[in-house]
Amino acid sequence: MSNPPFGFGFPDPDKRRENEPSNSGGEQQPGSGADAFQQLGQMLSQLGQMLSQAGSSSGPVNYDLAKQIALQRLAGSGGSSLGFSTGDQSGDTAVRDAAHLAELWLDEATILPAGASTTVAWTARDWVDKTLPTWQRLCDPVAKQVSGAWMQALPEEAKQAAGPLLSMVGQMGGMAFGSQLGNALAELASEVLTSSEVGLPLGPAATSALLPANIEKFTEGLERPGSEVMVFLAAREAAHQRLFAHVPWLRQRLLATVEEFAHGITVDTSALEQLAGQVDPSNPASIEQAMSSGLLEPKTTPEQQAALNRLETLLALVEGWVDVVVAEAVGDRLPGADALRETLRRRRATGGPAEQTFATLVGLELRPRRMRAASALWKLVGDRHGIDTRDQLWSHPDLMPRAEDLDDPMEFADRLGRSGEALDDLDPIAELERTRQAEEQAKPDEPGDQDDSGEDDKKS
Repeated sequence: MSNPPFGFGFPDPDKRRENEPSNSGGEQQPGSGADAFQQLGQMLSQLGQMLSQAGSSSGPVNYDLAKQIALQRLAGSGGSSLGFSTGDQSGDTAVRDAAHLAELWLDEATILPAGASTTVAWTARDWVDKTLPTWQRLCDPVAKQVSGAWMQALPEEAKQAAGPLLSMVGQMGGMAFGSQLGNALAELASEVLTSSEVGLPLGPAATSALLPANIEKFTEGLERPGSEVMVFLAAREAAHQRLFAHVPWLRQRLLATVEEFAHGITVDTSALEQLAGQVDPSNPASIEQAMSSGLLEPKTTPEQQAALNRLETLLALVEGWVDVVVAEAVGDRLPGADALRETLRRRRATGGPAEQTFATLVGLELRPRRMRAASALWKLVGDRHGIDTRDQLWSHPDLMPRAEDLDDPMEFADRLGRSGEALDDLDPIAELERTRQAEEQAKPDEPGDQDDSGEDDKKS
């Protein structure tokens, strides 16, 4: 967990925000009188808005403030533009046409029917507005645990002395979390291509959404026609929606696993004493240095690591399935499909904006390298047993491949074959019992297993 939740520590003063005014015209130098007064006015305005909203949210995160900050940042960077319009086609029409074609092709590549009843084109501001309820579910457990740990760290006499001030501290914490969330969502909204790019069902149910303006920027360096990129991304979005709509347990399992990870967050309160010894009250720089030393970052517990492993495996299985199904659906219909497929794989594997923002907000750093292993597994199962058997594995979580199956897809395909060509021959209860027995047998060797896993991660 290299990125602590909600960006613990101080921001880098050398990094300017993307929407800060630049001196492109050369008429005013930074630090000039007019520029200084303008910046001061903006700061006072934002401070006034934050203080006026301090009491508007009783939760651990001030989501009203988060939304306002995100929308304000996007207002100055074209966040209201739909984009991707040509002389005879608007961005909205281009999205609907691409989605219609993608759904027709996907019908031949999977037994799961269309999952989206609505296909829409979103602006970046639309993305913030429509996905904020899901972000609230993801971020609340993290913020509650972090703020709760700080409250518990206070000595009892300090709590009694603080009295009503504790509620004010809670409100200020909610504002700080809300500000961090708003800036992160603005950054992500300006780059994300579809509603499901993070791998989680962030948008409303049964709604397939693409962001034409961001897709247009993404297409600029690909040397491929914009319409071709749009259809390929529409197919990925539609494939995600088929899974989320027709695998009833998937949405809940993904979000619940993130919540389970968050509930395990703890702050080492003993570090407060060590931190106090490093601070010189007469030297403000020592305070900043101590706070950024990492002593107060949440520590990953074994329970959290188990939840993280489950989440990584499930996300890899989702992304790998989408990767294979879209590749088979598109086939030779799009000349640049293979190049687009590899580009999106690298976008995930290099820790693109989705993974980075997700890590900052929730404290999770995903390992998308497992997506390639999952893709190889789904491809092998489909080739050997057919798409019916491949897709019916999603009918129950106990039938799904596990983390060790990603390391040895051939063994999983063989085991599936021994159980019969159709999943009717697979007994979910027997699979569940086999999993339970395997977990019990692995308990005495857990330390060694973890060390071996760590070595594998280092090698890879």
